[in-house]
Amino acid sequence: MPIGGGAPVVVQSMTDTDTADVEATAAQAAALARAGSELVRVTVNNEEAAAAVPRIRERLEAQGLDVPLVGDFHFNGHKLLQRHPACAEAIAKMRINPGNVGKGSRRDPQFAAMVEIACRYGLPVRIGVNWGSLDESVLTRLMDANAERREPLPPEAVMRDAVVTSAVESAERAEALGLPGERIVLSCKMSGVQDLVAVYRDLARRCDYPLHLGLTEAGMGTPGIVASSSALAILLQEGIGDTIRVSLTPEPGSARTREVEVAQQVLQSMGLRDFTPRVTACPGCGRTSSDYFQRLAEHVRGHIDARMPEWRQRYPGVERLRIAVMGCVVNGPGESRHADIGISLPGAGEQPAAPVFIDGERSVTLKGDRLAEEFTEIVESYVERRFGGGA
Repeated sequence: MPIGGGAPVVVQSMTDTDTADVEATAAQAAALARAGSELVRVTVNNEEAAAAVPRIRERLEAQGLDVPLVGDFHFNGHKLLQRHPACAEAIAKMRINPGNVGKGSRRDPQFAAMVEIACRYGLPVRIGVNWGSLDESVLTRLMDANAERREPLPPEAVMRDAVVTSAVESAERAEALGLPGERIVLSCKMSGVQDLVAVYRDLARRCDYPLHLGLTEAGMGTPGIVASSSALAILLQEGIGDTIRVSLTPEPGSARTREVEVAQQVLQSMGLRDFTPRVTACPGCGRTSSDYFQRLAEHVRGHIDARMPEWRQRYPGVERLRIAVMGCVVNGPGESRHADIGISLPGAGEQPAAPVFIDGERSVTLKGDRLAEEFTEIVESYVERRFGGGA
């Protein structure tokens, strides 16, 4: 899977199961992959987890899923990979954190051991700095230098500089140890939107490695989604970022796949990639006569979601489809004409008829109780005609 350069921005996620639990981790990794995660990271934190990774890989392959697995290593990764070479063979990429690869005198040799293993198995490496586990030696060095300035920078500015410096210097050292530069990805995770934007702008100026974006500890629900989307959108708009993850805290009982859906929607809403047909729907106002346009939009969205597994196989390019479901005459006809297929429902006081527009031209007018079914039949026919084998 190419990362960086002109390649599409890649969606990544991470399991939250105990990696030693092969069945649970394989099941969650499969769910994430089917939801659209193109890389799945798993924690490799102990002997049992390292021994489990090859079996997880086997279970995924048995289901026809070749999603690359990223091994996430901290503290003891060099030992685990030396004792479990099958783990190194089963993963497609390593993630190491220079802030906790080793402390004091152990840091450099343990970092070197991880790089040597990556070189031996031909693995790319994400050097992932996290402000919550920053290399203290780098921070101390920069803080001391800042204290000697005539006008010292604020502590938060030094912290951000230390995060970027740790990533860049670690990448340079990895290259000096023999890891090719084209197999290095960098990340600098922060938990604040403005901090993340500032750090990645600086990182992009200081290196040309591919960059993995993500707001660490984004939070739960709407606040987490909004924070992650805001930060990612700013950077992606500036051409910064080659892989992304939306690190949501799952609500109790909710699916882990939610973070994949949000990441896809960020990329799709910005026009960077297409993952599923887009349904433009009227928000409603005093002109709309009922909630029917809301129910129709929900019906159409549900129909698309149900059909996409088959559509994706049978109709390449169907993810580019654009549908509009509008609630009255004000914006309805115009929005419908701009979509591939659009329907303009009657608003309050309007004639009880709903014109359908196909490729910008008025096609038919729907009425009656089967309007929803008839509209989805039109959608099915359009998909077959435009994206089918004979298209």
